[in-house]
Amino acid sequence: MRYRVLGGTGIEVSVHCLGTMMFGAVGNPDHDDCARIVHAALDRGVNMVDTADMYSAGESEVIVGKALRGRRDDVVLATKVHFPMGEGPNRGGNSRRWIVRAVEDSLRRLGTDWIDLYQVHRPDHTTDVEETLAALSDLVRAGKIRAFGCSTFPAEEIVEAQHVAERRALGRFRSEQPPYSILARGIEASVLPVCLRHRMGVLVWSPLASGFLSGRYRQGQPVDLTSGRPARTPARFDPELPGNAAKYAAVEHLVALADEVGCTLPQLAVAFTAAHPAVTSTIIGPRTMDQLDALLAGAALTLDDAVLDRIDEIVPPGVNLYQPDGVWSPPALTDPSRRRRPMPERAAA
Repeated sequence: MRYRVLGGTGIEVSVHCLGTMMFGAVGNPDHDDCARIVHAALDRGVNMVDTADMYSAGESEVIVGKALRGRRDDVVLATKVHFPMGEGPNRGGNSRRWIVRAVEDSLRRLGTDWIDLYQVHRPDHTTDVEETLAALSDLVRAGKIRAFGCSTFPAEEIVEAQHVAERRALGRFRSEQPPYSILARGIEASVLPVCLRHRMGVLVWSPLASGFLSGRYRQGQPVDLTSGRPARTPARFDPELPGNAAKYAAVEHLVALADEVGCTLPQLAVAFTAAHPAVTSTIIGPRTMDQLDALLAGAALTLDDAVLDRIDEIVPPGVNLYQPDGVWSPPALTDPSRRRRPMPERAAA
């Protein structure tokens, strides 16, 4: 297993990070089986585990906490805050009020006294970023977290947070966790260069493009849209939709390239993300032991310039062939009132 330093933190993390979104009701509900996956990953050199409070409504954190008993000191543990955790207002977001409450809940579920990397899961335009950074800085001073970062922030939000931290003498985001795969290279244009400029670590998620690069979905083959990932997002996998044609065509070229390299398509996909100079670690999110074994079998794979040039020909740099799941959309686009002038008031008769 290879290791890299997480930004400017001095913390060394494995190039493969174990993601646990599939632990719990959403994926694998067998806690003992999930613990075996964690132990197998650690035994093979993985030293970073990533989770979030909202994964299976906290169940993932509980599973991770149980799995790390007796091995906590050897693990760089990361979790996240932002998404609602229950009904009612003020049970989510990036406010000081919620962050201070949420970190205590995560510490309890994880069964630990500290979190190595506490990440803000998405931007929150109802909260000043200064408020968020101040709360996180206080948690570092209190010893509850060691460092903090952001996840799926656009480049302009990352830059603003860095400038606010400098102006207000606050701790700053030390990492970013964006979606990145051969089929979704949009972050190469601005997010990754910004992270390099500010010496931020980068932990990328969805290297298999939400399963599209697993090798299960091929051009000309029928797709069962009633089960698995296709059932959750059928529009993404339906080969009859014109918008999916480019993805299926790219997969065929990538399968042929993987055969030439002597690896599987998933191994090629993960190795591609790790080749970018801004990327610290790639998050793999296995649901089963077989999936973990298959991905870690390619842990030593590195791609030379010739292979990376071939990938660039298949999917050009900076191009997204699909919009990754769960990516944050700015209110300026999602709220029509922010894009339209108010109707003029009519003069009184």
